[in-house]
Amino acid sequence: QVLLVESGGGSVQPGGSLRLSCVASGERANWYPYGWFRQAPGREREEVSCIAGNDGSTYYADSVKDRFIISRDNAKNTVYLQMNGLKPEDTGVYYCATVLIVQSKCVPYNGNYWGQGTRVTVSS
Repeated sequence: QVLLVESGGGSVQPGGSLRLSCVASGERANWYPYGWFRQAPGREREEVSCIAGNDGSTYYADSVKDRFIISRDNAKNTVYLQMNGLKPEDTGVYYCATVLIVQSKCVPYNGNYWGQGTRVTVSS
């Protein structure tokens, strides 16, 4: 079992930056690839980014490519999402989760682990 706790969300103006953190606890916390997902009111959950557990390969949704950077520090059992150049459409609740990486996609699966989410609001 893995416990995931996100933090770092908040309110920011367009063009601003936030750094989200996801701290993972568990015996095999560093075995997994991790992904970030978001969900805005009235919209479907959306893949944002994920990072592999072996070589650190990263993957991004087209909507955030060149603006967001995912990273992990296994010594701290933490996955980060640096978000730059934020836009109103980035608003939503951001969740980290264990994922499968399939054909460069970040895919949740039955029995995976989810954090509780951290809210990001981008507005003027």
